[in-house]
Amino acid sequence: QVQLVESGGGLVQAGGSLRLSCAASGRNIVINNMGWYRQAPGKQRELVAGITRAGFTNYADSVKGRFTISRDNPKNTVYLQMNTLKPEDSAVYYCNAAVLGGGSSYFADRWGRGTHVTVSS
Repeated sequence: QVQLVESGGGLVQAGGSLRLSCAASGRNIVINNMGWYRQAPGKQRELVAGITRAGFTNYADSVKGRFTISRDNPKNTVYLQMNTLKPEDSAVYYCNAAVLGGGSSYFADRWGRGTHVTVSS
């Protein structure tokens, strides 16, 4: 069984910073792409940032220059450093990973349960 567990969310004032972490666990798993998505109330879930196993990254235009995604492959962990936070960044942030193993013979899409980020003005 594969689990993705996020941590690091919370309440922060505008202009502040938060660092999200997501650790994947499971037996004999291999992780390909990883990423962070977010969903604000009444809005669709959107991609915030993604990173390949080799470390290539992509970002939503709204977070470029403020957020940085990184990963630690031996630890099966992905991070999201969020700086200069704005109230519009408030959302539930979800970790996503393409995972081979843990009962799947192909790279299956896995999701965490989400962590809340609230940015006050």
